[in-house]
Amino acid sequence: MTDWPVLESQYFMHVVERLPLTIVRGKGARVWDEDGKEYLDFVGGWAVNSLGHCHPAVTKAITEQVQLLIHTSNQFYTVPQLRLAQLLVENSCLDKVFFGNSGAEANEAAIKLARRYGQLKLDGAYEIITTLGSFHGRTLATVAATGQEKFQKSFSPLPTGFVNVKYNSVGAIKSATSKHTCAVMIEPVQGEGGVNIPDNGYLAEVRAWCDQKGILLILDEIQTGIGRMGSLFAYEQYGVEPDIMTLAKGLGSGVAIGAILAKDKAAVFVPGEHGSTFGGNPLACAAGYATLKFVIDNDIPGKVKAVGGYLIQGLAKLKTKFPFITDVRGRGLLVAVEFKDDIAAPLVMDCLKKGLLVNQLKPNAVRFMPPLIIGNGEVDEALGILDSVLLAK
Repeated sequence: MTDWPVLESQYFMHVVERLPLTIVRGKGARVWDEDGKEYLDFVGGWAVNSLGHCHPAVTKAITEQVQLLIHTSNQFYTVPQLRLAQLLVENSCLDKVFFGNSGAEANEAAIKLARRYGQLKLDGAYEIITTLGSFHGRTLATVAATGQEKFQKSFSPLPTGFVNVKYNSVGAIKSATSKHTCAVMIEPVQGEGGVNIPDNGYLAEVRAWCDQKGILLILDEIQTGIGRMGSLFAYEQYGVEPDIMTLAKGLGSGVAIGAILAKDKAAVFVPGEHGSTFGGNPLACAAGYATLKFVIDNDIPGKVKAVGGYLIQGLAKLKTKFPFITDVRGRGLLVAVEFKDDIAAPLVMDCLKKGLLVNQLKPNAVRFMPPLIIGNGEVDEALGILDSVLLAK
């Protein structure tokens, strides 16, 4: 049998610390390794596998599309791209769409669009205010936008034009706003930064400030969009509408796709100012359409709200049982558990051994991002494994 970790060390750049698990098959919320051992997947491809692994609606759409047309470039019209664009616009508050291949590409497009808007509408304004603890991608510009030094320090000097301020503080945004500001870019809930949930009025106040100053509000919904928060998009829960929104992760339920959506007033690109060779290809858009249509038609956000509440309730009971759990926080099926000490790494390993996949968020915190199609039974199974692991701590 091939030793895959040895092969990886020989041929693959060492950019991630992998767990000792080679996944060869997946179905629903479960995966199997090469020995046939089964695992309950509460990582979900880092919040990507929205409908679980190999969902019938997605695999059917991919299978049919791959026999028809895989790629043409954006020089021509294609049906899957325009069907997905229509579905997104008709089910959101935005007016226009452009597709890329990832969340980082979507956020790059948002940054470019905001700067172009600043040139045209705001006397050349180019700065974008982002928040500390945010995560917007791994390209140079999105790393500069990301408000975490650990992602930035290895790549200085970074592109200029970004101001990182305290999250959940409207005052910090107001203080940072200047004649050079063209936009504010925020995650409705910070995922990679810790599953940090803002005060209920925060986004509304930021929206009001952007309106007052005539600048754009960009919501990065790469992780929070497509039902993960218990609504189709997170902005719906906060009573605001962004000028620009970015999506990726769960949009293709495992197939790589990203999207930038914009209000008509902000959609100022003209031909030649942005593009993508692979972005919006028929195969990815067929997967995106199948995913989004299933999410909408089957009220997956409503189910996420219920099951997510059940998960958070169960984790709260564990917090009562184990005093070294200091916090349980989240919304929908984006949930974090924080501990008094830095036990996340061994806890993840112990869960792995017992057949549960969870994500180390910080040295003292783990994150749960399961497929949106899980039920209470799978939550109970995960809680049972977590309980047994915590008992040994």
